[in-house]
Amino acid sequence: MSKSTNNLIAFLTGIATGAALGILYAPDRGEVLRTQLTYRLSKYREKLSEVIADLVDKKDQPDSDARTEGERVVNDAREKAEKLLEDVDRLMAQIKGQAN
Repeated sequence: MSKSTNNLIAFLTGIATGAALGILYAPDRGEVLRTQLTYRLSKYREKLSEVIADLVDKKDQPDSDARTEGERVVNDAREKAEKLLEDVDRLMAQIKGQAN
C-alpha cells in the first residue's frame, strides 16, 4: 500500500477516534453526547464512503506498467476503509442501543 494511502487511512481513523473520545469525556449529559457522537460518526462514515469512491475512480485510469500494483494498493485500501465503515456502523448501533 502506498504511503499516502496509509497516511490517509491513519488520519481518518485518528479523526474518528479523537471525536469519539472528545465527546465521551465532554461535560454534557449522556443523551447529548450520544447524539453528538452519532452525528460525527455519520459524517466520518460519509467521508470514508467518499474515499472509497475516489479509490475506485482512480483504479479505472488508463493502462500502465504500474497498473497491477496500483490495483493491489487500491483494493487493499478499499478493504481497510470498508472495515472502518463496518466499525462505524457497529459503534452507531451501540450508541443508539444505549439511548433506548
